[in-house]
Amino acid sequence: MGSTNSTLSKIPNVEELMQETGFTPAHIVRLYDRFEALDKEGKGHLRPQDFGEIRELAMNPIGDRIIAAFFSPGQEIVDFHSFVKILAHFRPVEKKRPRDAGGPELVNSRTSKLKFVFQLYDQDKDGKISRRELLQVLRALLESQVTEEQLESVADRAIQEADTDQDQAISFEEFRKTLEKVNIDHKMSIRFLR
Repeated sequence: MGSTNSTLSKIPNVEELMQETGFTPAHIVRLYDRFEALDKEGKGHLRPQDFGEIRELAMNPIGDRIIAAFFSPGQEIVDFHSFVKILAHFRPVEKKRPRDAGGPELVNSRTSKLKFVFQLYDQDKDGKISRRELLQVLRALLESQVTEEQLESVADRAIQEADTDQDQAISFEEFRKTLEKVNIDHKMSIRFLR
């Protein structure tokens, strides 16, 4: 416990960070250790290339998009607090944790998780997933397992089924509605936090 308290004392506003993200002191310490291991130069921040050290991201066909999600447009570095807030999307929802009705939505809520996934598709940040953006993700995920014609067919069908306003793109609301029955909490989890 002494080691945990020692590490926590190094992190400014750690109580606020735990409250906002729902991470326990033990989780914060593990994340801090991981952050420090990735921050090989000890500068207190990470750059996109530092994430290349994470084997699961390096092997993930959309790993570059996941890494980009850690950085705001034009931002070249991410600090520990931002790192933790992004990773909180991958923390399971606690059924017993009360939500402050007047407060912001929890980072790991179903809606926040869906918004995070949506941004992985919506690369031009226009609030819609176009056929082109959907095809880019499908190509990355399926690579050479299917033909280009099959990919185009899958993309066209996905848009046709989700696009309720008939604008040839998928809005966040359409995306959310399409994934209503998907257990997003189960699909978006990090093993090392268990």
